[in-house]
Amino acid sequence: MSAIEMPRRLPIWQRLLFAIPVFGWLAKDAANGGAEDWYYMAAAIVSMWGCSALLFGLPGLYIPAVMLVPVMFLILILISRG
Repeated sequence: MSAIEMPRRLPIWQRLLFAIPVFGWLAKDAANGGAEDWYYMAAAIVSMWGCSALLFGLPGLYIPAVMLVPVMFLILILISRG
């Protein structure tokens, strides 16, 4: 028996996700933080989307929305499966 408990090792997909600079920080904070961190994460994502629209114009507004289409398809499939 040891005096301290070693923390469990995270799966590879979580380590890779948490290694991404901006999105990984948001994901790590949402995974390990409190309930209010989800609101901060949503506000940060909306702010980044708005900044991309201001910086790049209409492509900055449309391209993130088009990239979310497969995510929405996956969510619809998961909802329909029950």
